[in-house]
Amino acid sequence: MLNLPSTHAMQVPSQRPAFPAEPLVCSDWRTGIHVPVGAEFTLRHLRAGDAPTLLAMLSTEEVARFISPPPTTVRGFERFIEWTHEQQAAGRYICFGIVPRGRDAAVGLIQFRALDSTFSLAEWGFAIGSGFWGTGIFVAAAHQALDIVFRVAGIHRLEARACVENGRGVGALMKLGARLDARLRRSFSSAGARRDQQLWSILREDWCSAHDEVSSSVQ
Repeated sequence: MLNLPSTHAMQVPSQRPAFPAEPLVCSDWRTGIHVPVGAEFTLRHLRAGDAPTLLAMLSTEEVARFISPPPTTVRGFERFIEWTHEQQAAGRYICFGIVPRGRDAAVGLIQFRALDSTFSLAEWGFAIGSGFWGTGIFVAAAHQALDIVFRVAGIHRLEARACVENGRGVGALMKLGARLDARLRRSFSSAGARRDQQLWSILREDWCSAHDEVSSSVQ
């Protein structure tokens, strides 16, 4: 679910501003996206100090099984974090770290990568330390992240690829309202094995109509 370059019971907040008919596309998001601090977690851009925790959280066998191989050293994650900032400044990428209440460092990632020149088509992926599986933190954080990118980045269609055997990842996508588009045969390689993936999508208009709690007039 997460593409890293090789060098690469919580509740969703009940109050959201109304979605505009069109995304509020502007250049400001390239220099940084402000996200309010939450009661149970915070989404924020990655910092160099997140590298040791991300290495510990994302390199375990159970987490790494269904993601592209993460960096294998702290310095590798530091370079990845530098790369995320460069790519966002270029308007090609957005990455949030998930920081639970009581912690200073990110324990997981949610990332969005442009698949076209306008960022209207994008791929997203995610990974979080196994100690936080089943807590609800990912789904709540993903709701907030999706609200943000659909609102400010101009994204129309989000795609995600999940291994068929990745029950937790597939379950999270279903909870978020993603729709199954296709089965991608033998499209992912892990531990010397080729695995089938499923292609899931979320359209901006579907997300807005389902989650706009303030105005029912948005089409």
